[in-house]
Amino acid sequence: MSRLQLALNVNDIEEAVAFYSKLFGTGPAKVRPGYANFAIAEPPLKLVLMENPGQGGSLNHLGIEVPDTETVDAVQARLTGTGLASVDKRDTTCCYASQDKFWVEGAPDGAAWEIYTVLADSQAFYDHDHGGPECCGAEASESEATQTGEPAEAAAKCC
Repeated sequence: MSRLQLALNVNDIEEAVAFYSKLFGTGPAKVRPGYANFAIAEPPLKLVLMENPGQGGSLNHLGIEVPDTETVDAVQARLTGTGLASVDKRDTTCCYASQDKFWVEGAPDGAAWEIYTVLADSQAFYDHDHGGPECCGAEASESEATQTGEPAEAAAKCC
């Protein structure tokens, strides 16, 4: 199953989880410090919440979650055929998950779009050896900087 991903910055993760649990009638699929995600069946949506005080209500990044690496490859080939450039990020850890993905370049107004599949759950927000903290191409929460000991400026580029 493919579904749209919407990653939002929120001021308070607990308040946001409570609100979105009521709005979509389901609890989060994953909760970590400063982070939560919902796997919503109807409408098909992966809602990602990232605590980023002072940035609440703003878009962090967009994505399309696909079922497997073969689909990631097929979408990347299709987009390349249309002239869109991409940045490959395979076997990476980001957003508490091991992933194969790529980032689409050249979106109007600088919107960050990722096409990805989740390979496995992870206890780490990102992998220092495979692209972190720039793993997600968009701004991250200050809580991530605190968790990892990275300077806020460095962690600000991860989802």
